[in-house]
Amino acid sequence: MLVRYSTDKKGRPMKQAEIYQSPEHKINKNLIDRDAISVIEKLNRWGFQSYIVGGAVRDLMASREPKDFDIVTDALPEEVRKIFRNSRIIGRRFKLVHIYFGSKIFEVATFRSLQSTNNNNDYGAIEEDVQRRDFSINALYYNPIDDQVIDYIGGVKDLRSRKLRSIIDLKTTFEEDPVRIIRAIKYSRISNLKIPLKLLLQIKKDGYRIDTVSVSRLIEEVFKILLSGNSKNIIKDFIKYNLFQYLFPEINDAVVGRNRKEFLTTLYFDLEKLDKKVNRGEEKSKALALAYFLDSYLTGLGCFNTKNIVLKDFVQTIKDCIKPLIAPNIDVEEAARIILKRKNIKISGKKRYVKKGGNRAGFNKFKKIRKHENEKSWSTNSTGV
Repeated sequence: MLVRYSTDKKGRPMKQAEIYQSPEHKINKNLIDRDAISVIEKLNRWGFQSYIVGGAVRDLMASREPKDFDIVTDALPEEVRKIFRNSRIIGRRFKLVHIYFGSKIFEVATFRSLQSTNNNNDYGAIEEDVQRRDFSINALYYNPIDDQVIDYIGGVKDLRSRKLRSIIDLKTTFEEDPVRIIRAIKYSRISNLKIPLKLLLQIKKDGYRIDTVSVSRLIEEVFKILLSGNSKNIIKDFIKYNLFQYLFPEINDAVVGRNRKEFLTTLYFDLEKLDKKVNRGEEKSKALALAYFLDSYLTGLGCFNTKNIVLKDFVQTIKDCIKPLIAPNIDVEEAARIILKRKNIKISGKKRYVKKGGNRAGFNKFKKIRKHENEKSWSTNSTGV
């Protein structure tokens, strides 16, 4: 392992970062998207520093193929835009550059300064940028050209010791960005990391802050969880730490109701099946994720006990179930079709209705009863296969 030094105010050498070589980090470069490497190569040719950062490095060090490759650089967004014609600048409060290779998108961010927040564009050096990361395991910078992992904050040791550690002070990190609460739970399960007691207590204390997060950011995180291949355990933790209510307030009654055990049994059964599909590399989509997540809840509502249903009403019922989150219409309708297919209910493509199943009235009746009952009840039927 190499060590990068700087000097303090008195000119004395001061350890700045640890640099892990190939035999130490053991990253398989075949797991790296070739277009991501080409972005870094091109930025380097133009004289800029650039690295793969965050979750991709974490996955690579665990011998997992990353789903996304985020890149950081000392080039300003406008400079990145000039270098790559297949790109555009997004964001106002904090500018990012999206570089497009067909259907693939690589997000390129400029190093943030210590004064930077989520609401401004204060740029700085890599030494400052690392201090703006959420957790130490996400503060590793990998240069695929030199094949080196640069660690300023002890993230490699935390990753190897299975420890989730916040870089930013616990009193302010979740106030600054409540999405970090969601990510902490997700990271702990995906990478098998232990959440230290102080961090866990802060998560529970600040859980209510999730309510302040924008709908667009929340739905993005929800789909990442459902399609992570570990959705069952992640959702279990959200329920365990009383965070589920902030993501799915409409469904939470089933989680805390009198017959919660029956509901959770079927919910976890479906999520386990979803995880197996994802981990086997089978077809996965937002629609599939919604279908397996909501099937047991819709069954409990009695949606499949009446004689007929109009597809568009069933789609609206699904939308109501996940409020205030908003999923793309195309995914919600496809989720409805997947659920009905699991129930062996045939759909008429032209008339857009099914022969049997639940209807909108069942959902409205349930909500009306729920308002007048102090003790929640829940009935659950078979969820299908």
